[in-house]
Amino acid sequence: MYAIVEIKGFQFRAEKNAVLRVPLLNTAEAGQALEFDRVLLVRKDDQIMVGTPVVEGAKVMANVVEHGKGKKLVIFHSKKRKGYRVKKGYREQYTNIIVTDIQA
Repeated sequence: MYAIVEIKGFQFRAEKNAVLRVPLLNTAEAGQALEFDRVLLVRKDDQIMVGTPVVEGAKVMANVVEHGKGKKLVIFHSKKRKGYRVKKGYREQYTNIIVTDIQA
């Protein structure tokens, strides 16, 4: 059984006991239980339920494992023969969650 769930504008495939790296959830602390109700699709054995746009009554339960920062990403802009060079970078913040249950 798995579900496609929308979290902060991104879609993730959630299965029981799967660890997902999602964009930073500021309101959640480590160990806190979360509930996501924007479930777009649920597959249970051979039965597939597709939402319009969400599946009614479906939920994905998860626990927060940790918050962190990813590897540094470097953005480099330049224009040839103009002497224009700009180097910028950032580290994307994320939250690791573990899926505990899928209710459909």
